[in-house]
Amino acid sequence: MKTIVLDVIPVALDIDDLQGRLHLAPNSDSAREFRELAEEVGRLARPKALFRECFVEHRGVDSVTLETVTFTSRALRAHLDQVERVFPFVATCGREIDNLVVPAGDLLRQYWLDAIKAAFLECSRSYLHSHLEAKYAPGKTSSMHPGSGDATVWPIEQQAQLFSLLGNVEGQIGVTLTGSFLMIPIKSVSGILFPTETNFQSCQLCHRANCPSRKAQFDEHLWKSVHGATEPDP
Repeated sequence: MKTIVLDVIPVALDIDDLQGRLHLAPNSDSAREFRELAEEVGRLARPKALFRECFVEHRGVDSVTLETVTFTSRALRAHLDQVERVFPFVATCGREIDNLVVPAGDLLRQYWLDAIKAAFLECSRSYLHSHLEAKYAPGKTSSMHPGSGDATVWPIEQQAQLFSLLGNVEGQIGVTLTGSFLMIPIKSVSGILFPTETNFQSCQLCHRANCPSRKAQFDEHLWKSVHGATEPDP
């Protein structure tokens, strides 16, 4: 199967909603400045995504092979136990936004820009999910992401395998990996999307109590079902 690139993604940024989430009072000077920044970013932003339809070729005790690429993760192996078709993907807010320079000392505008980038990433993710539903009808889905959750859940180092499976990610949508396997642009996400009958978030396998990005509570029962009774090292 070939990698599919989605590089013409409609942008629908709800500036009023963003202002509310950032607690900016309507009609205030801060709200006006934020709107101007959001509109400027909107003229630059080109969110993108790519994905590949893959099938599970082999299952080991704690590994899964998709095509010729093997991923080692007991949690991923458990979630794909009864799954045959999956969708590895990368989605991003796009590198174009980085052409907008905010002075290093302007912490407020940097904070606002970070929130706007996250909103464009969400546009990319939402469009990817809609495209997959329309073209492949996978039904209810969940996803796992290298480096998300506790370090032992799916090590971030396996970003390298994921990128190798998807091909020239940098050339196709401009996302690169650093030496520590983080993605640039920072507001990018990678993972494997798969059909499931249960609601799953990687946060359910993460012990970090005060994570600002937490989307679900830690699930001890789920942790033990995947890892056995062994607890992670403190």
